[in-house]
Amino acid sequence: MAGLLKRGLTEEGHQVFVAHDGKEGYEMARSAEFDVIVLDVMLPGMDGLSIARHLREAQNRTPVLMLTARDTAASVVAGLDAGADDYLTKPFSFDIFLARVRAVSRRGAIPRPVLLQVADLRLDPSTRRVTRGEQPVSLTPREFSLLELLMRNHGRVITRDTILESVWGFDSDVAGNTIEAFVRLLRLKVDTSEPKLIHTVRGVGYAMRES
Repeated sequence: MAGLLKRGLTEEGHQVFVAHDGKEGYEMARSAEFDVIVLDVMLPGMDGLSIARHLREAQNRTPVLMLTARDTAASVVAGLDAGADDYLTKPFSFDIFLARVRAVSRRGAIPRPVLLQVADLRLDPSTRRVTRGEQPVSLTPREFSLLELLMRNHGRVITRDTILESVWGFDSDVAGNTIEAFVRLLRLKVDTSEPKLIHTVRGVGYAMRES
C-alpha cells in the first residue's frame, strides 16, 4: 500500500518520503519539515497513534492523516485524541485519499491549544472536562466527541458526513436524524446561555461560532 500511495502521490506532483516502520517514521517526522504526514495505525516498532501523540507533545503541528482498518467510533476518537487531523479507514479509493490529503494540507500547521475555548465554553481534552462559564457540563462520550470536533473547527462548517465519519465511524449506518438528535441534546447542555454557539447550516451541517 505504501508503494501504491507513493506512486499515486508522485504522479500528482507531490514529493513523497516513505518510512516502513514506526520508529523510522517518527525520526523522519522529527528531523524534517513536511506539509502532511500520513500515518498507518498498525506499524511495526511504534504504532501510528503513539507517533501522532509524541509529535503533538513535542509541539509538532504538521497536519496528520491517519489510516486504519479499524472503523469503530472508539478507534476514530482514539486517532483524533492522539492528534490526527483526519481519519480514513481501509479500504478506500485513491481519489478519496487524495482529497483528504488536500484537505488536511490546506489547514496548515496551525497550533492546537491544549484547552479548547469558544466564548465561555471550555473543553479540556486531557481531562475530558467541559464547563460553560463556571458551570460543569456533563456529556456522554459521543456527545464529548461531537463537541470536541466542533470546537476544534471553530468558525468552520462541519458537514454531516464528516461528523458521521469522525464520531460514529466511516462505515456506520447511523441515520441523519440520529446526528440531529445528538446535536439537539448537545445544545440543551451547552447552549444554556448567550451567546448560542452551535449553529445549523441548512443543507450542509453544523458550525461552532459566537454569532
